[in-house]
Amino acid sequence: MTDTLHIQIDHADGSLQRLIGLVERRGFHIDGMTLAGEGPMRRLQLQVRGRDSGRCVEILGRQIDRMIGATRVAAACPVQAFQTEVAA
Repeated sequence: MTDTLHIQIDHADGSLQRLIGLVERRGFHIDGMTLAGEGPMRRLQLQVRGRDSGRCVEILGRQIDRMIGATRVAAACPVQAFQTEVAA
């Protein structure tokens, strides 16, 4: 099952690379990614799937919250709602 995380990430060097590394080290596959926005902070929609049934996306979200330069904005919501929010 694929879960969607909505993340606000800074535009600093290496932020996206650190985030991708964190997701992979925690046992998740990245099925899709959309980056939007301008300025120092960007909005990222990340679709992830656990490598096995023992992986919890909520724990991954809390680990992302602790990462410097990244914060979850919402745990999971429909793609359409995210696209409307970014366009506004």
